[in-house]
Amino acid sequence: MIKISKLVNNARHVNCVEGNTTLYALPRPEIVERWREQTTDDFRFCFKFPATISHNAALRNCDDLTHEFFTRMSPLANRIGQYWLQLPATFGPRDLPALWQFLDALPRGFTYGVEVRHPEFFAKGDAEKALNRGLHERSVNRVILDSRPVHSAIPHSEAVVDAQRKKPKVPVHAIVTAQNPMVRFIGSDNMLQNEEMFAVWLQTLAKWEHTTTPYLFLHTPDIAQAPELVDALWQALQQAVPSVGPAPSIPQQSSLF
Repeated sequence: MIKISKLVNNARHVNCVEGNTTLYALPRPEIVERWREQTTDDFRFCFKFPATISHNAALRNCDDLTHEFFTRMSPLANRIGQYWLQLPATFGPRDLPALWQFLDALPRGFTYGVEVRHPEFFAKGDAEKALNRGLHERSVNRVILDSRPVHSAIPHSEAVVDAQRKKPKVPVHAIVTAQNPMVRFIGSDNMLQNEEMFAVWLQTLAKWEHTTTPYLFLHTPDIAQAPELVDALWQALQQAVPSVGPAPSIPQQSSLF
């Protein structure tokens, strides 16, 4: 079954959520407890490692920060889909030893993912082969960012302009290195364009589901358009992957984050 998050973070309507807030700051203990109270044991959180670990420390000398992060999130331990690193574009091939050392020291029992942004990791050369091989050896997922739609959009709104400025423009390499490949599809405000660019994922996700449990996150520049994106993509997605079930009824406001 594909784990789906529509970026409308209400546990009554989705079975998984991308926890982006942890990149910027650790949530207060009472917030973590509230998330637990608002979800059930079949719900899954995919939290980003804090930027203090992935960006500021570049995965080095951060044992205390990592311990603090896992301790803070421990009330949700049995509801973690995967923890994942979103590494900056400055984290390149020469930094791979630090990545392997960091991953090898992480607590067992959780699923992990890594999103890279350095150009050499998309060049299909030795650097990318080393990255993929190391992730595969450690059963760590390579997180796949598909930002084609938003970067192909006409920048006629502030939300689209902001997304084009912030979202990386990297090639899409649909690579499976572990059992829970994660796809982050960054849609635009043009739903026809989104449908056209999502079409390739229908076949890919259907194929992956035979041997893995993929995670799919759907984003829009303006979160208010997330329900529209789901409506635009869901029928074709359900036909390709029947296990996703009928389209959810998604509220306009978030109540979980």
